[in-house]
Amino acid sequence: MNDAITQVAKDEFQSLTQIPWLFLGLIALPLIIASWRAKIYPTPWWAVLLSVSVIASLATVFVPSMIIAVWIIDGSILTLAVVDFLLIYLATNQGINVFRSLPRTCSLGVPVASELTVENSTLLTLVGAVCDDLPEHFTATPEKHSLRLPPRGRMTAHRKLLPGRRGAFELEYVYLSFFSPLKLWNRHRKIELHDRLNVYPDMKQLSDYALLARTNRLSLIGVRRTRRIGQDSDFERLRDYSRDDNYRHIDWRSTARRRKLTVRQFQSDQSQRVVFLLDCGRMMTNEQNGYSLLDHALNSVLMMAYVALHQGDSVGMLCFSDTIHAYIPPRGGSSQMNRLIQAGFDQFPRLVESRYDQAFLYLSTHCKRRSLVVLTTNVIDEVNAGAVVDYLSNINGQHLPLGVLLRDREMFDAADAPSNQDHLQMYRAAAAADILLWRHQVIKDLEHRGVLCVDAFPDELTAPLVNQYLDIKAKHLL
Repeated sequence: MNDAITQVAKDEFQSLTQIPWLFLGLIALPLIIASWRAKIYPTPWWAVLLSVSVIASLATVFVPSMIIAVWIIDGSILTLAVVDFLLIYLATNQGINVFRSLPRTCSLGVPVASELTVENSTLLTLVGAVCDDLPEHFTATPEKHSLRLPPRGRMTAHRKLLPGRRGAFELEYVYLSFFSPLKLWNRHRKIELHDRLNVYPDMKQLSDYALLARTNRLSLIGVRRTRRIGQDSDFERLRDYSRDDNYRHIDWRSTARRRKLTVRQFQSDQSQRVVFLLDCGRMMTNEQNGYSLLDHALNSVLMMAYVALHQGDSVGMLCFSDTIHAYIPPRGGSSQMNRLIQAGFDQFPRLVESRYDQAFLYLSTHCKRRSLVVLTTNVIDEVNAGAVVDYLSNINGQHLPLGVLLRDREMFDAADAPSNQDHLQMYRAAAAADILLWRHQVIKDLEHRGVLCVDAFPDELTAPLVNQYLDIKAKHLL
């Protein structure tokens, strides 16, 4: 009988010593579920407290009299964890407001400033971090900001965004993390905040050109002054004399009346038409200095369009690959520049064969007046080179064709490599030289058929292209 009573007492004691473990399970299960649903995660401090409870529970195996103390410890830990959990959940559930200040447009490769304002309308001091959305092909400095918001306070974080690709990009979310008052929990929140950022080609070159043109220093960017054949006789206006003006254009009567050197300015031929055909196919996918050939070509095309519009000409653009992507009819005026930028900023090279037949058929249907047709592309094989030669030469007579062919700098570097004992390098140089000779022959074929050509490296294309346009205007070829 005594043995039975003793066995029952031992069983009750063992069940009593297992209660802390069951209690720990009761603590962990609801908190795990709640933290998963609310995205509130335990911190290392919570692990420290939990380890204290585990050690105390293990001690009851050896010191059964500690069971009451373990109950008190577990209850205190549970109370602290639940209170801390509820505080961070209630404080950050409704009391956080986020605002983003971001320009709608920026230029490729030019840093743009972004501001993110976080408001705390709660009565708690919130500590954590904030990270704004980062679109693909962007880099941010810094990527994350530390956050410390006093009650009813606000903080503004500044960062610089550097776009690495043209196009339209969406910023959709702001990512926040907050520590609970006792640092037992860390809550992650994703707040929806939509903004759109359009990345245009580098427009800084346009303002640089305008500034240098006003001060007659275009030679600094490689644009040369072209001597006109004959003289445009349409008088436009009188203006102050500048250092590079022809002294024969000085109006002596106006100079005597104003007591300041004054020259007569004549307007050039206006209302002529320029149409750009921008190849967006596989020929333009190669990269130079981190940008595709299409990026370089678009920058130069927009620069020439800017110059042509300021010369009084009408400018249009056709973007194509295996289909027609965009067409802007030739028009004049300052607003046309915006249309060209909007049509070209989200065009990207595609790994498809360009359909020159569709592009030139579309051009002949929608542009019947004589125009300067500028095709920007690249030739790397006989198939596409033959198409370029045929279609550009076929429009000669109705239009004035200008072929812009982009060089491969690596090909030229390989051909110029000095010969040495490395046979592989010699074979590589010989192959590159053979391709360049073939390419030179393609350009000569174009010129023999009356097609004007610009052959330049992608990152050095702007100045030769603008010079070619000014030369065409000076010689009255259009």
